[in-house]
Amino acid sequence: MQISTTYQLPNTDFEISRMIFGCWAIVGGFNWGDQDERDSLQAIKTAYESGITTFDTAEAYGAGQSENLLAKALKGERKNIIIASKVGPQDFDKEGVIKACERGLKNLQSEYIDLYQLHWPNPAIPLEETLEAMEILKKQGKIRSYGVSNFGTQSLNIAKNAGFSLSSNQMAYNLLFRAIEFEILPHCVAEDVPILCYSPIMQGLLTGKFGNEEEVPDDRARTRHFTKERSQARHQDEGCEELTFETISKIKDLSGDLGIAMGALSLAWLLVQDGVAAVIAGGRNSSQVKRNLETLNVPITEDIVNELSAITLPLKEHLGPNSDLWQSDCRVI
Repeated sequence: MQISTTYQLPNTDFEISRMIFGCWAIVGGFNWGDQDERDSLQAIKTAYESGITTFDTAEAYGAGQSENLLAKALKGERKNIIIASKVGPQDFDKEGVIKACERGLKNLQSEYIDLYQLHWPNPAIPLEETLEAMEILKKQGKIRSYGVSNFGTQSLNIAKNAGFSLSSNQMAYNLLFRAIEFEILPHCVAEDVPILCYSPIMQGLLTGKFGNEEEVPDDRARTRHFTKERSQARHQDEGCEELTFETISKIKDLSGDLGIAMGALSLAWLLVQDGVAAVIAGGRNSSQVKRNLETLNVPITEDIVNELSAITLPLKEHLGPNSDLWQSDCRVI
């Protein structure tokens, strides 16, 4: 199975790279730890020089710091790259969206954003109002297209019925978290709203970095895979650590048998799934970026895809259709 290197999003006149550089981890802090700005800038430059043309950021990533770093690293290359950024749900009223976009443009030192995304649903503000603001920004030339992130079928249908044309839906999707396959992914395939996959290697779990649940620090064990007793957990689930690490072990064994890096194999599986436009993989330094890029050359076959799907099916069924990685009361609507 050949993995293509570019993908044209619907309702746009541009192509994105199928490997998108995710610009959250480069700001450090939160669950990423300390980060050297020189490493961040070099990681972005390495991604660009290696053929990655698309960069995903958000004002929420370091309160604009991520957008600033992207502008600094790729100054002079604006016409050659695609920037995807996001507006947070606290700014979903019409005036808020427009002001947030203006802040983003200033941070990015750009006259336009290629793909502007709604970061999470906000049921307190009519989605039609928010999308009307997106249309205003598009007509003004401040954005080229718009999409959503963490949107379920209810919100997607509201947008469709109101006559708005979305270009993408960014969702948590990886071998260890296949919740969108129950409802959201089939819906997006039917409506031609391709998926941009975030957390594609599950914050390092799918690289084999951690041998068991005890090795995973609390700030990376906030997901519903882990017990609610973890200090930073926001969910009320019992967790499924044993099943999660049994699954990881099986993927690792297959990876070893094939002679393919576990992370690259995991990303390749995503890239051949129906409805997936791209994977968003960060890199805190040049070496991590280069490892991720190995994905595009992975000799993946239908048999390998099917075996990985079979290995991870019990975990998929256990976690169920709740597509919110972090909360039992699903915010994806």
